[in-house]
Amino acid sequence: MFLSQNFQTKAAFSYYLLGSFVVIIFNFIGQLPLMLAASYFNTGTVASSDIMEIFSGIPKNTLLFLMLLPFAVSLLGLWLVVVKLHEQSFRSIISSRAKVDWRRVGFVFLLWGAMICGFTVVDYFMSPEDYEWNFKLLPFLVMFAVGIIMFPLQTTFEELLFRGYLLQGFARLTKNVWLPLVLTSVLFGSLHFFNPEVDKLGNWLLLYYIGTGLFLGLITIYDQGTELALGFHAANNFFSSILVTASWTVFETHAILTDTSEPQMDFEVFLPLLVFFPLLFFIFGKRYNWTFSLQPLFKKLK
Repeated sequence: MFLSQNFQTKAAFSYYLLGSFVVIIFNFIGQLPLMLAASYFNTGTVASSDIMEIFSGIPKNTLLFLMLLPFAVSLLGLWLVVVKLHEQSFRSIISSRAKVDWRRVGFVFLLWGAMICGFTVVDYFMSPEDYEWNFKLLPFLVMFAVGIIMFPLQTTFEELLFRGYLLQGFARLTKNVWLPLVLTSVLFGSLHFFNPEVDKLGNWLLLYYIGTGLFLGLITIYDQGTELALGFHAANNFFSSILVTASWTVFETHAILTDTSEPQMDFEVFLPLLVFFPLLFFIFGKRYNWTFSLQPLFKKLK
């Protein structure tokens, strides 16, 4: 089983605590170029409490690269932790299969990407007054090139940390499945607390992030690997960023459209959790022959 396949290796929970600390150090190192850029472009505003104000003077494509760079550096740190500290293969936190199934990654990336494009087109034609055309060819192409490289690195790190490394670490500690799922999902959601979207829409938005973490954890557990979560998360961040931007989001990009509507917390925010994620779960289950029961969530691990 994916969660318990490393129980026989050097994987006492204290190692996971140490490994997490090492990853945090790598993340801090990765943030240094961003802090230097903030000092260079925003002389006198670095002490501001508004994170978007701190970075406001940095060109958007440069800012996008620098904001995603810490995740790429952290991915290197995670690799070192798994391979050197735990002395296990890096594939072991990706999949229980003999090889990483890149077809799974590609399938979900294209499926969820197509759905995001469809939702955006429908909403644009239903509420054209909420959007402004923002497309400029050269900045868009640069953003596209940065995004297609850096977003997968960002999302791969997050998925392998939460749905791979920490999910397995908590499973070793608790010897069950459901509690690690809950713990990693709450931790994943809570780390979005400082996103400007939460400040704009309110703390209830954290429920969306926690719910998304639960969905990604569930498909990881039922599929015995992170490939589906990797493809979904990469598509979600990449397509969302190239299609629509807004002044109050964490990634303000040279997207095709700018959302000019007044953001508000309403039912639509939770529509993916209530409709689209269950639909995707059903599609994945049918495609990969999952058992639609609660048994995988409540089994004991040895």
